[in-house]
Amino acid sequence: METRKMEKTGIEASLLGFGCMRFPVTPEGKIDEPEAEKMLDQAIAAGVNYIDTAYPYHDGASEPFVGKVLKKYDRKSFYLATKMPPWAVENLEDAKKVFASQLERLQTDYIDARVIIGLS
Repeated sequence: METRKMEKTGIEASLLGFGCMRFPVTPEGKIDEPEAEKMLDQAIAAGVNYIDTAYPYHDGASEPFVGKVLKKYDRKSFYLATKMPPWAVENLEDAKKVFASQLERLQTDYIDARVIIGLS
């Protein structure tokens, strides 16, 4: 996998990232966990080290699922990005609560990148 080093941060990220917005789903519309886990595992095995999810993806199921799958990998071996929903944040305290929830849902101590999802 080809990577690029970001000189200012020292991060060396894969040019290809893995987005978790469109995992395969079951007929009931839930994440097809065995298939989605296989996809994440294959991406990581191929050298992808940038994983991107968001609070609302898959009706809120993406972050917990991604956190569960990534627990089997050394946390320092990948960069994790997520997005914060602006409709859940009216002030700094709300943002802190949502962020704490995201850390818990992702089963991690830190997130490498987070952004606020804008409404279009």
